[in-house]
Amino acid sequence: MVFLDFEQPLENLFEQLETIKGLDKEGDIDVSDKAKELEAKIKKKRKEVYTDLSRWQKVQVSRHPARPYTMYYIENMFKKFTELHGDRKFGDDKAIVGGLASLDGQTVMVIGHQKGVNTKMRQYRNFGMANPEGYRKALRLMKIAEKFGFPVLSLIDTPGAYPGIEAEERGQAEAIAINLFEMAQLKVPILCYIIGEGASGGALGIGLGDRVFMLEYTWYTVISPESCSSILWRTWDYKETAAEALKPTSDDMLGFGLIDGIIKEPIGGAHAEPEKMARALKKHIKAQLDELMPIDPEELVMTRIKKYDKMGNFKSKK
Repeated sequence: MVFLDFEQPLENLFEQLETIKGLDKEGDIDVSDKAKELEAKIKKKRKEVYTDLSRWQKVQVSRHPARPYTMYYIENMFKKFTELHGDRKFGDDKAIVGGLASLDGQTVMVIGHQKGVNTKMRQYRNFGMANPEGYRKALRLMKIAEKFGFPVLSLIDTPGAYPGIEAEERGQAEAIAINLFEMAQLKVPILCYIIGEGASGGALGIGLGDRVFMLEYTWYTVISPESCSSILWRTWDYKETAAEALKPTSDDMLGFGLIDGIIKEPIGGAHAEPEKMARALKKHIKAQLDELMPIDPEELVMTRIKKYDKMGNFKSKK
């Protein structure tokens, strides 16, 4: 089990619990009462630790290695998932997955970033950093959804679009820009959820929707705190200061009017009780689709465009 630096008070309690459980397996000693006592202490301490997290600590939670990723939610919320591959132009980007799935009888096109659950898979998934073909694949799937009248569900979790030279050579910025242009006009409902990290254009490339929500311990902004610190101070040492200045958390984004709501996570974060988190997310998605599906496509598009028109204040001088 991995513990973040601010979770250290929990580590000792978990070690004690493992020791107690080990004794129970080895002998005939009844340790059930002691185990229950420790579990109660862990629950109480976890609630104390997570009561007032700083912005940087919330960023850390969003990156927890045990945090559920897109494929976990797909496997636990949907049935009959059929993954679709490739952009029909260059290749199949493993950092973005997508395909058709059934959500309690409602067919949806689900698309999301996938980071990988171990070192080998993280390399295979390029740590959730998509190349242009990933965004072009996502758009191809959205167009299929539009053709057949299926809603689009986007699960966002990326440290950013891949910044390599080859990505720029293949048109990274253009791919993201075209996605924004096309998503604004897509004639089916689009629901977007930030389930982990939501960095810059990498998140925006599949993040324009009728409604955008964030899980409680996630972040969404133009740059990571570390990169911001590196640019401003030439060191990562000021990442906590950068996080406070960027205001990237779900509470911040809701206050700015840039998202439509926050989905509460279990105490200790989504990684503490992933099944509970999946159930809550599924319930939320179904409620949103019940509201969006009956809306006329033309009205849906106009409402979506107006939603983004209202973001930001601009003044021009003649």
